[in-house]
Amino acid sequence: MQGKAPRQRLRQRLRRCWPWLRWGTVALLSTLLLLDILFPPPLPRQADTSTLVLAADGTPLRAFADADGVWRYPTRIDQVSPLYLQALLNYEDRWFWRHPGVNPIALARAAGQWLQHGRIVSGGSTLTMQVARLLDDQDSRSVSGKLRQMLRALQLEVHLSKAQILTLYLQRAPFGGTIEGVEAASWAYLGKPASRLSHAEAALLAVLPQAPSRLRPDRHPQAAQAARDKVLQRMADLQVWSRAEVDDAKVETVVARSLRTPLHAALLAQRLRQQQPRRSRIQTTLDSQLQRTLEERVATYFSQLPERTSAALLVVDNRTLQARAYVGSVAFADKARLGHVDMVRASRSPGSTLKPFLYGLAMDDGLIHSQSLLVDAPQSFSGYRPGNFDTAFHGPVAVADALRQSLNVPAVDVLDRLGPERFSARLANAGVRLRYPRGARPNLSLVLGGVGATLEDLVAAYAALNRNGIAGRVRYQPTEPLQQRRLLSPGASWIIRTILEEHPRPGYGGDTFDTSRRPPVAWKTGTSYGYRDAWAIGSTARYTVGVWVGRPDGTPLPGQYGAVTALPLMFEVVDSLPGTRANAGSAAPGSVSRQMICWPLGTAPDPATPGLCQRQHEAWILDGAVPPTFAERDAQRWQAGRIDYQVDAGSGRRVSATCTREHATVAASLARWPALAQPWLSRAELAASQLPALAADCSDDGREAVAKLQVIGIKDGSTLLAAPGNRDGLRLRVHAVGSQQRLQWLLDGRWIAQTTGSQPFVHDFNQPGRHTLTAMSQAGAWTRIGYQVIDSDRATR
Repeated sequence: MQGKAPRQRLRQRLRRCWPWLRWGTVALLSTLLLLDILFPPPLPRQADTSTLVLAADGTPLRAFADADGVWRYPTRIDQVSPLYLQALLNYEDRWFWRHPGVNPIALARAAGQWLQHGRIVSGGSTLTMQVARLLDDQDSRSVSGKLRQMLRALQLEVHLSKAQILTLYLQRAPFGGTIEGVEAASWAYLGKPASRLSHAEAALLAVLPQAPSRLRPDRHPQAAQAARDKVLQRMADLQVWSRAEVDDAKVETVVARSLRTPLHAALLAQRLRQQQPRRSRIQTTLDSQLQRTLEERVATYFSQLPERTSAALLVVDNRTLQARAYVGSVAFADKARLGHVDMVRASRSPGSTLKPFLYGLAMDDGLIHSQSLLVDAPQSFSGYRPGNFDTAFHGPVAVADALRQSLNVPAVDVLDRLGPERFSARLANAGVRLRYPRGARPNLSLVLGGVGATLEDLVAAYAALNRNGIAGRVRYQPTEPLQQRRLLSPGASWIIRTILEEHPRPGYGGDTFDTSRRPPVAWKTGTSYGYRDAWAIGSTARYTVGVWVGRPDGTPLPGQYGAVTALPLMFEVVDSLPGTRANAGSAAPGSVSRQMICWPLGTAPDPATPGLCQRQHEAWILDGAVPPTFAERDAQRWQAGRIDYQVDAGSGRRVSATCTREHATVAASLARWPALAQPWLSRAELAASQLPALAADCSDDGREAVAKLQVIGIKDGSTLLAAPGNRDGLRLRVHAVGSQQRLQWLLDGRWIAQTTGSQPFVHDFNQPGRHTLTAMSQAGAWTRIGYQVIDSDRATR
């Protein structure tokens, strides 16, 4: 009975205290809740993390510091080596996954050691407390500061999971200078991702945050190695790592590597970051090794070019249209070369790089085949008079040769018949966005570079040659959708690609070199007016490579053009790409066939009239169509093509409609060449194109050829020699009679002057040797004389 009384009194006291305990607990919890609301934990925002642009394999290409200039790469627990996590947790906080943010045992041990030795021997901070200190940015050495840190740690444990707290530490632990986080430190000090750390490297990065300034391996490698070995010893003592693993790790030396932040594909990284400013990790499709290699190659290749000269290079995988390398300038940090200007997406004059698509679209429209007869001669297209890059003209040429030699007049001729508006619209539909001067509309100059285009659009268009005619937008991120549009039919793209692939590389013509091990490349160069832009674009079965060279400010670069400046680098890149050697060409589509055709008509041979076939060519035909040679535009009294007429059975003279009753006639035919092609024809071809003379009793039927011109000032077959002491040399005054039209003058096939009617011109005829002077009108009237110039110095000797 006596034992029950104390227990009853205790229960009575508890009953009286219970309301106080209950309300006290409620008050305490309410106070903590209020404090948590009033003083929330300083959790970082997404924008506080640096932006990291990565290659396809995860290698950092470029990092952008946060608003405070700190390099802090985003990372997760599963992106960090397990070895680092083992070293970190066992050295810093073995009970991390169990304590509530504060480890009383560790704090008591640290306090006892402090009292015993009068100094701090070991810290009692947990990883959560360290995260609290990093976030709160307060002095934690004082008692009040340590208490605040502990309260913040408890607060973090309430708001975040253990994994989230550990992730914050991985991202924000200090590693010296402006480097924070294990991923940034791993790349800066070790040049590798934190997912591929060795035992020694994991131990080094685990200890660095204890004294980031004193242990920086780039400044104090010996101190860093001593601290690392201490961690390794702890791992061996705890039997986390075997003794053999630790001994092997201690053999590694700490290399004094200076801090480096990655800076590859800098302009693409900047472009993507501007498009996605809130993203902390931006994945690209670039090949990290290829990117580094080509950046070095471009910088070395163009280092000798004049000041303010830059270059751009783009490599695209044809299968996916994903970019594999992106070099926007020669050197990103080179102010003299305007390295900050991204020339991959700059609008520049494309020169002749649009010509393959012009001929391909003309094939799809049934206007031409691969061996259609075109005329490379001085022509006027409603006042527009294009010339060739080398000022020479070649007369009758096939479409394939006109494309491979990049002749301007035949291209403008085809565009005039296709229509510049339609050509521009077809390119725009396929993704080639042409830029015109303010107020301008599509015109004939666009195929010679009279518009603006970007390297990335042109590369995507050339990729269509190995994608059955389908072009699209270049993709720089794996998440970008594949946007593609048809540019050419499969047959037309195959023919154009074959024509370009059969163009021998410069210096590799004939059988001089064995090119069987090199990939077939459908390539084209371009040079804009005034040497402002030099282009070279090539497409293989796997990749398409584009190179641009010029000055970003648009000033000329004399002497630098596509074939000399850009083409050699393009071939170097193509030959070095993986999986491109000795690719077999694809078979021709069913819409493509081979067929013999005849010039000048451009159609298939007719066994009944063999005389109409003056030159035979084997052509690639699309959909069985064999379009004839283009009709003449302005020829007067000249009718190109097939001419059917009647001749007298006895004399062979031509009979006109006015006198057929007086003659026994038979039918005859001949094939006439275009009027502007005549100066380049052989005597036999000229004779075969002339109608027989009319019978004496027949009146003119208007089918005679135009009369020839006569050159005045130089006689045919003459020999010229400058007078002794004449400083001006052979400066002669020349004109022609026989036509009142505008005349074009060619010297050895190169344009030298333009006159009207009998208007004279003055020219220096000083080059020794034999020469040919040709005068021709748009209507087809022409004449040609030959002469010889003797060197006056040799004559006196």
